[in-house]
Amino acid sequence: MHSFILRRFSRFVSLLLLISFALNLIALAQSKTQKADNSSTNKKKNERPTPQTEEERKKAEEQKKLEDEAKNAPVDEGILKIKTNLVNVDAVVINKKTKEIITGLKRENFGVFENGVKQEIAQFSTPDAPITVTLVLEYSRWAEIFSIYGSRGMDRGAMEVIRPAAYFLTRFIKPPGDYASVIAFDMRPTPITDFTNDPDRINQTIDLLLRNNPVYRESNLYDAVQFALVGGKTDAVVLDKTKEKTAEYGGMVDVKAKRRAIILVATGIDTMSKTNYDAVRRTIQNSGIPIYVISTGNLFFKMYENQLPAMDGIDGSPGRMTFQMAQLVMNTFAKESGGMHFPVTFPGETGGVLQSINALLRNQYSIAYDAGEKPRDGKKYKLEVKVDINGDGVYDDKMFEVQHRPFYTVPKDEPSKK
Repeated sequence: MHSFILRRFSRFVSLLLLISFALNLIALAQSKTQKADNSSTNKKKNERPTPQTEEERKKAEEQKKLEDEAKNAPVDEGILKIKTNLVNVDAVVINKKTKEIITGLKRENFGVFENGVKQEIAQFSTPDAPITVTLVLEYSRWAEIFSIYGSRGMDRGAMEVIRPAAYFLTRFIKPPGDYASVIAFDMRPTPITDFTNDPDRINQTIDLLLRNNPVYRESNLYDAVQFALVGGKTDAVVLDKTKEKTAEYGGMVDVKAKRRAIILVATGIDTMSKTNYDAVRRTIQNSGIPIYVISTGNLFFKMYENQLPAMDGIDGSPGRMTFQMAQLVMNTFAKESGGMHFPVTFPGETGGVLQSINALLRNQYSIAYDAGEKPRDGKKYKLEVKVDINGDGVYDDKMFEVQHRPFYTVPKDEPSKK
């Protein structure tokens, strides 16, 4: 009996030792760090990953490429401001011999070169848009005197200036697409009417110019051209009949139209502008807006050239040198804007000249190329547009002339103020 109890006790102790050993093993296993299983309970273990779709694969490759570029990008302590420039070039193709304007050309007929390097044409459109023009008229005492003496008293007032404006406004500005504004200048530019195509408003503009007479001799040409292009503060628009004496006026560069131009009717003489010659040239070059020039006073100069002194008189009357310089100024304004200069001598030439200007305006090809990222340092780039009429791969420079702006200037950033 005693031996039986001892055997039972011995088995019980052995069982307790076995249980204790097993519990220690479990505790040891649980003390190790376990990885979290984020998979769903119904997902099989060791299941193959689902293959990526083509879209997912491309996204992953793009993400990796961006991360690699970010890692390998050089560190630049300085800051270089850059801008992608879309340069617009309006071009008219003219037969050099016949002076005929060539229409019906396509993108592949043109080549655009920047500093001699051919550029890829990014945008191209055929000349099918309405026109928006600003007529800038010299309404000064000198222009009036030249008109009277040049016509031997047949013309009264400033008819040499008013005649082209009246002809163009009434013959070529057609609603609903065309628009025109008129700015008259002597000592300062004054808007007669803002952009309109209303025949009544146009007639009011012409009537106002005819009924009044110029007051001042001064002819601030550079100020007037600068104002017509970029705007500024000046006299309120006359026909608006506002009580305000001055107003802020937007220039042609702010006008959102495909076919923009300035028609300048003036002697080319500048007397006392605040804007200097170099400044207005830079504005013309940067604007990309063609200026079609009708220079006046030519008949007066031809009739009285031999009687004029070489230099200006003590009373401010212009001498031969001033008239010759005026023609050079008008040539420069036209050429550097991509426009054209028409020195009108006789009244009978006016109609043909204005028809030519209207044809040039309505047959511009709009071309644009991406000039890429360039520092905004005010650097000037030479532009050249060539045409291949028959598509044989050879540019027809000898037979055809392409009228366009000759260069563009990258805007210059103003220095930051600390």
